[in-house]
Amino acid sequence: MVKKGKALRILVVDDEEIIADSLAHILKDRGFAATAAYNGEQALELATSVKPDVLLSDVVMPGISGVELALRLIGLLPSCRVVLYSSIAVVTNLLKAPGATNYPFKLLAKPIHPDDLIAHLVA
Repeated sequence: MVKKGKALRILVVDDEEIIADSLAHILKDRGFAATAAYNGEQALELATSVKPDVLLSDVVMPGISGVELALRLIGLLPSCRVVLYSSIAVVTNLLKAPGATNYPFKLLAKPIHPDDLIAHLVA
């Protein structure tokens, strides 16, 4: 997906490598510049060179969670938009948490159809 003359850069993060790789492949097929990372630490390292326009990350991961990753990445790259995804139960619990409406990112329940995901990424 081209935005302002360049492909939208998306950093896809999931500790399940097959999911991260599959999402990155789907996004590349749709015209995005997608890079996969398999944990929060790797994502933070890649972010300095990739400089993503969008972070697409699972919420529940060992080490740095998707929420912590999102907050740290926004600190490094304030213009980066964040879309997090997880199971319905995790998303529901996060949305019920105190201050949940103050999150500077979208929370999506998985599974999500690729077309619906892309609609959230370009919105």
